[in-house]
Amino acid sequence: MQNVLDGLQERGLVAQSTNLEGLREVLGKEKVRFYIGFDGTADSLHIGHFFPIMLMMRMQRAGHIPIALLGTGTAVVGDPTGKTDMRKMLSVDEINHNAEIFQQQISKFIDFSEGKALLRRNGDWLFELKYMEFIREVGIHFSVNRMLTAESVKARMEKGLSFMEFNYMILQSYDFYHMFKEDNCILQMGGDDQWSNIIHGVELIRRMEGKEAYGLTVPLLTNKDGKKMGKTEKGALWLDPNRTSPYEFFQYWRNINDEDVINTMKFITFIPMEEIREMEKLEGSGINQAKERLAHELTALIHGKDEADKALKAAKSLFISGSDDENMPSTQLTDDQFIDGSIGILDLLVTTGLAPSKAEGRRLVTQGGISIDGVKVVDCAMLLEKSRFEGEGITLKKGKKAFNKVICS
Repeated sequence: MQNVLDGLQERGLVAQSTNLEGLREVLGKEKVRFYIGFDGTADSLHIGHFFPIMLMMRMQRAGHIPIALLGTGTAVVGDPTGKTDMRKMLSVDEINHNAEIFQQQISKFIDFSEGKALLRRNGDWLFELKYMEFIREVGIHFSVNRMLTAESVKARMEKGLSFMEFNYMILQSYDFYHMFKEDNCILQMGGDDQWSNIIHGVELIRRMEGKEAYGLTVPLLTNKDGKKMGKTEKGALWLDPNRTSPYEFFQYWRNINDEDVINTMKFITFIPMEEIREMEKLEGSGINQAKERLAHELTALIHGKDEADKALKAAKSLFISGSDDENMPSTQLTDDQFIDGSIGILDLLVTTGLAPSKAEGRRLVTQGGISIDGVKVVDCAMLLEKSRFEGEGITLKKGKKAFNKVICS
């Protein structure tokens, strides 16, 4: 049987590890308990969270035991990694509310039945720490000089890093130490931007317990330009269907750059590598087959096969004939959005999310990128009467692939 680590490496899912060969050996001979953390800083998971969830799914399918750690304590402090400014401060009640939603969403993908996985909240132990004892027993093992070399810290030094945020690395390290002792958790996994935090946790266990633990990171989910994937005009690509509809989710993956398709398949789908290698040979318009497969596979994973089938049908219908479909993203206008019985095209583009601002909407119209019911819009000052949106409404289109059904009751 293939060692799960070999499977991860085959898909390019191993970025850094504290002791790769030692980890391979232990993964090959026993069920390993490992953890990945999720701070509840929003009321839904997004696609960036789904990457580590997929990692947990792969490990669980190989017989290992995931621990999903909800950061009900660390979210109070806020991870500075990847942030140019301090995160918005959330109340404990808000964080616990978000953690409840995270738990529900993660449970769709991870089997938490007895002996299969564990769920922990670090607020259960972090809020119980006594400050003086903590800095004496744990803080002594951290070198400030070394902490200052971490990318998450260096990137913030010019604009300023609060002492509160500076503590995050120590708290995350303590999480690993706590679960090592209480849950026999010997491995922490996460994105490559968490490397500094992870290795400090491994070293804390070695210093305080004299035992070896392991850390492993995966590459970040980025496009060919090195930018994180999952950003849309409306913001993050959410797993909550009320925030990002299954159709919008499908369309995002159907329309990604050709160069990003294969890696995305390797990273966040269960499509066998044999099939991926065959799709890697596709060229020209043939790559659209791979995009369609990727979009359907991911939408089915997140929202179920029925929603994925609906999204695929809608996408094909629009591509072939430009016809409307009930699964198209829609916007319902209210009376107060009309002035003297009409709404401007630029306001409409912003309202539907097809343009982030009126300035961008004006650019799209000027460049011929907007149409209504198949007719190109040429006037940035165009007004649409309320009656246009009654009944079947209109189909607003941006470019070749972004649609929105606009109606008014």
